[in-house]
Amino acid sequence: MLTALIKTMRPRQWTKNIFLFAALVFDKQLFNTDSFLRTLAGFALFCLISSSVYIFNDLADVAADRQHPEKKNRPIASGKLPVSAAWGAGIVLVLVTFILAYFLAPGFEFVVVLYFLINMAYSKWLKHIPIVDVLIIASGFVLRVHAGVTLIDVERFSPWLYVVMTLLSLFLGFGKRRAEIALLTHEAGSHRKVLDGYTLPLLDQYIMIVSATTIVAYSLYTFSAPNVPENHSMMLTIPFVVYTIFRYLYLIQVKNTGGAPEEILLTDRPFQIAMILWGAAVLAIFYFS
Repeated sequence: MLTALIKTMRPRQWTKNIFLFAALVFDKQLFNTDSFLRTLAGFALFCLISSSVYIFNDLADVAADRQHPEKKNRPIASGKLPVSAAWGAGIVLVLVTFILAYFLAPGFEFVVVLYFLINMAYSKWLKHIPIVDVLIIASGFVLRVHAGVTLIDVERFSPWLYVVMTLLSLFLGFGKRRAEIALLTHEAGSHRKVLDGYTLPLLDQYIMIVSATTIVAYSLYTFSAPNVPENHSMMLTIPFVVYTIFRYLYLIQVKNTGGAPEEILLTDRPFQIAMILWGAAVLAIFYFS
């Protein structure tokens, strides 16, 4: 049962919470011990609250998951994790996270509570509304970035990163929906009601718009944000961003993957190499140039 619970908590999804470190890195406080430890604690708490969301979401979707070709193997849908145990674990995770978040920073707790409530509304109602469902997914990434801001004394963090994160998360969200429709084909609506509101051509248009604007927004950030080096060396990181976006497009349209973006981050070697090179370039430019 413990193994089933851990699987339901989605440890692989914790990679999304890395965005809490955005404020720390881009405000040039990565080597500030106090700021780093506070952000690390916030990361751990966000992993707990996001895991509780996954548990409650699986509880809400258990009937539909049992009809899905892949999701039917999830612990709750398959019966490996009893519903009562899942409810108990989810409630405990929420209570523990709320209490510890308050002691870490009241502002951080506000973001955690807001994130939880939005996702509960998503699980109950909003996931059935086309476009709104992806906007809610995107809000989760933006809230992660803002959560990192509440944990440290920010001096040079640029609001441009909120814009980039919003567009990037929309890009990933629409890509996820496209991958789901491509996998389920004509049965998509029976597995996830909201998919009836999308078509592959429509999603391709959405993806084209947000991918292009993401590149433009990031490019504008690299030379117009107040905290970037005055020599515009951050513009050297643009090719890495362009490649990762193009690689993701290749994976969802040619390889028909992308239903779980975090899996791409953990398994696709070219994508990983591009992200590592981008991260190394950002650190070199911000901290060693």
